[in-house]
Amino acid sequence: MALTILDDTMSSDRSAHTARAVPGTRHRWEVSWLPGRHLDRNSAITAMMLADTTGPGDVHAGHPLWPHVEGWAAELGLTGPDALAQAGDPPSRDGAGRNAMPTDPEAGG
Repeated sequence: MALTILDDTMSSDRSAHTARAVPGTRHRWEVSWLPGRHLDRNSAITAMMLADTTGPGDVHAGHPLWPHVEGWAAELGLTGPDALAQAGDPPSRDGAGRNAMPTDPEAGG
């Protein structure tokens, strides 16, 4: 379990989710599993801790790490189950988050 935290990006070795500094703003971050939300750096680190901890899918209510998951989720204004559901979705290819439609030029529609 390791997070890589750089000046403008964050990544995990256990989750495909990432965080990045918002271009053109000061001190605002976007996390791939929280689309549309701008976070400060500390909140982005919290969100990435959640993604990293829950990434493999083996954390659930009753797991020894569950109290930490609930605490981190609360820091982001979420419940543990909500955070688990959102962070469990893979990031979209366009980086906009879980509700974005994949951009596939060969797809119909």
